[in-house]
Amino acid sequence: MDSSEHGSSVTSPGVAIGGTLPPGLTEEEAEEIQVELTKVDDEIQTLRQVLVAKERHAAELKRRLGISPLSEIKQNINKGWHDVQCSNAYKRTQETLSQAGQMTSAAFSTMGSAIRNRFGEMRNSPSFKSFEDKVDNMKKVMGRSNGEGDHSPTSNNAPF
Repeated sequence: MDSSEHGSSVTSPGVAIGGTLPPGLTEEEAEEIQVELTKVDDEIQTLRQVLVAKERHAAELKRRLGISPLSEIKQNINKGWHDVQCSNAYKRTQETLSQAGQMTSAAFSTMGSAIRNRFGEMRNSPSFKSFEDKVDNMKKVMGRSNGEGDHSPTSNNAPF
């Protein structure tokens, strides 16, 4: 488009809305700005059309190469994940979590040892021995009343 197409009907946005020019702007300057705005709008439209054509061409090339939208998404995700793994924040977080895991593992191991030792102490205590003897006696009495033979403490029928 050239400026003759716009003629004298071209007005600045300020003139069209309020009927006056913006402060510090002459009518001639407003007309020049309007012509320039029209040219820029035309260029933007042309660039949009070129972009759409380039996108179609790229899509066709990808189709011919066998690159599907799904494979592109997978590739982008893999690249993004790789970028995350290379980041300092990820590395620091991974180190912190690794240390926390090691500390937790050590704590559980210590706790397990303490529990195992405590159960060992309990099993060797006089009250547990007394309880164990009573259970053995009860098993013997119950076995005789049912017509079964004598059971030793190492019997496979032990309740524990």
